[in-house]
Amino acid sequence: MILLDKALAQREADGRPIRIGVVGAGFMGRGIVQQLRTPLTGMRLAAVANRHIETAARAYAEAGSIDPVVCNTQAEMDAAIAADKPAITNNPLLISRAAGVDAIIECTGHVESSLKTVLAAIEARKHVVLMNAELDATLGPLLQVRAAEVGVVLSNCDGDEPGIVLNLLRFVQSIGYRPVMAGNLKGFLDRYRTEETQRGFAEKTGQNAKMCAAYADGTKLCLEACLVANATGFKVGRRGMFGPKCDHVNDVLIHFTPEQLLAQPLVDYVLGAQPGAGVFVVGYNDEPAKQHYMRYLKMGDGPLYVFYNPHVLPHLEAPLTVARAVLFGDAAIAPRGAPVCDVVTIAKRDVKAGEKLDGLGGNLCYGRIENIETSRAEQLLPIGLSSDCKLLRDIPKDTAISYRDIELPAGRLSDQIRAEQDAYFFGSAGQATTAKSTTSLRNGVRPIESVRP
Repeated sequence: MILLDKALAQREADGRPIRIGVVGAGFMGRGIVQQLRTPLTGMRLAAVANRHIETAARAYAEAGSIDPVVCNTQAEMDAAIAADKPAITNNPLLISRAAGVDAIIECTGHVESSLKTVLAAIEARKHVVLMNAELDATLGPLLQVRAAEVGVVLSNCDGDEPGIVLNLLRFVQSIGYRPVMAGNLKGFLDRYRTEETQRGFAEKTGQNAKMCAAYADGTKLCLEACLVANATGFKVGRRGMFGPKCDHVNDVLIHFTPEQLLAQPLVDYVLGAQPGAGVFVVGYNDEPAKQHYMRYLKMGDGPLYVFYNPHVLPHLEAPLTVARAVLFGDAAIAPRGAPVCDVVTIAKRDVKAGEKLDGLGGNLCYGRIENIETSRAEQLLPIGLSSDCKLLRDIPKDTAISYRDIELPAGRLSDQIRAEQDAYFFGSAGQATTAKSTTSLRNGVRPIESVRP
């Protein structure tokens, strides 16, 4: 972070600002557009794509720009960017393939459509920053392989919980403490919230009601924990995590022992804890001399210490993730190899044969994180692939849904890539191929060796 300001200032001085395309002009996408149109030193917004072109135009309007150029062809997009004109399109592939774009920020929250956008960007050798935990948790490990093969960075973003966790974890590691637990502060969780129950809140804050339901029912929490697990090798202590209620994040130490966390580092969360938002990392150090200093600094008696960050500012920090990728080849957070955890589909109510699942934030299902060994053994359906799956039998409320219980929609690319991911990492034997560490393939990103359980 400290290096970025000088490096970006040099790009500005050289007249070579990083040019960024934003895909998705929802609540978070519009915030990123406003941030990039400030403008930021050394960075420029090149174009915005959204399924509804008027929403892309709205993003520019809210950022103080009028009359963006509507681009329907690749030639039109390339010409607008070359002329430094604000460009909009309803075809994100035009941005993925644009000659004048260095990186894209993908923030649609979809899996199938965003997968095509990301694959096209990687093929065009553009760095990709995801504000899309749904895609990353479901298909990120194989996308990371694809990115590594062509020498570009695939990263989730700074400022959102997974990226903040990894920044904090790297800090804890760098000061000589062993990270043994990482997670989020969650203020509220109700597994049975739906689009209807969250509609009032969504309208008040200008967000999508279904996405708000995915926050409230814990699905997004589990997706974010999955990203951390896949980046570190940490696992979950049980399906859905423990999530102890705490008055303050420091109280997490009441609920876990050093022996437990040393035996298996965990991703988890605390519920209702002050300071109310953010992330935490538990670090371990049993050296008496260092413990003396930590007591003096009011960090506790050890050997477990809680480090936390209360700030969650994704729309402000996502452009900085692009800068890390372009200037230093560094990812904020990315899968290190084979999947470690999965987010599986759970019935939100009693569901009936013939019904079609409505995905994240819907009325029929929610997601819970599970260790990959269990998910594979039980053939559980990833929540990121649940939309439009037709149920073949009745499933009771709070029961995990497996591939045996559903019929997949025909012709989805996401199902094909998921099958390729399973084959790449697990093969026919069903065991992770540990030699295939995608992190080690990427120039400029080192494995977090001491985090490995």
